[in-house]
Amino acid sequence: MIEELVPDELWRRVEPLLPVRPPRRSRYPGRLPTDDRAALAGIVFVLKTGITWRELPRDVAGCSGVTCWRRLRDWTEAGVFTAVHELLLDQLRALGRLDLETVVVDGSHVRALKGGRPTGPSPVDRARTGSKHHVITEGGGIPLAVTLTGGNRHDSTQLIPLVEALPVIRGKRGRPWRRPHWLYGDRGYDYDHHRKSLRERRITPRIARKNTEHGSGLGTVRWVVERTFAWLHQFKRLRTRYERRADIHYGLLQLGCILICYRQLPTSF
Repeated sequence: MIEELVPDELWRRVEPLLPVRPPRRSRYPGRLPTDDRAALAGIVFVLKTGITWRELPRDVAGCSGVTCWRRLRDWTEAGVFTAVHELLLDQLRALGRLDLETVVVDGSHVRALKGGRPTGPSPVDRARTGSKHHVITEGGGIPLAVTLTGGNRHDSTQLIPLVEALPVIRGKRGRPWRRPHWLYGDRGYDYDHHRKSLRERRITPRIARKNTEHGSGLGTVRWVVERTFAWLHQFKRLRTRYERRADIHYGLLQLGCILICYRQLPTSF
């Protein structure tokens, strides 16, 4: 089960980026810590199935859900998932699997059943408490960066934060990739100050205009981000936010992006 949830090729990429565990004391060392791969398998199982942490079966990873939750907390704080995501993007660029001339942005609302921060009354869900996933993808829909806000935050507020969160992608000789040439967005991002900010960063905005008829043709490029949200929300733990702590939900969101990127590699199954 562990090998199915965390394949060898994925684990080979994750293991070197995990924090070094302090050496055990020679006297009274206590119990052996849970294996990191087993803990990651438990986290992936919860992400995919949407069960609660305490419902995690022992025969899945050989450890408790609480242990997996703590390991997720620690790895998110240490930036492990950010580092793994950037590593996979580097490898995808080396293989020519990324279209980095174009990026696409959008946001998607999810209901937050237990509250917490950041949450807010959603204008698209009868003011029920929710959060928003904001994603910026390359031209083919592979996620490059994500942010998390309250459900009442407008999509446009995360346009510049998403652009600033774009990683430096290596993988090829020469200068690393830092910015796209084109950015596509829907009418929710149609603000002159955003267009100005993008142009100052030498990014050409391709954002639909408000109060104009549909059929601009931009949707033929923007549709990929909707597919990205479909990929992310196939993980049941992301379809609805159950975590009160934002860092835990954000860690799961990052892990979902990692699994999407890993599936694009020719060595994945």
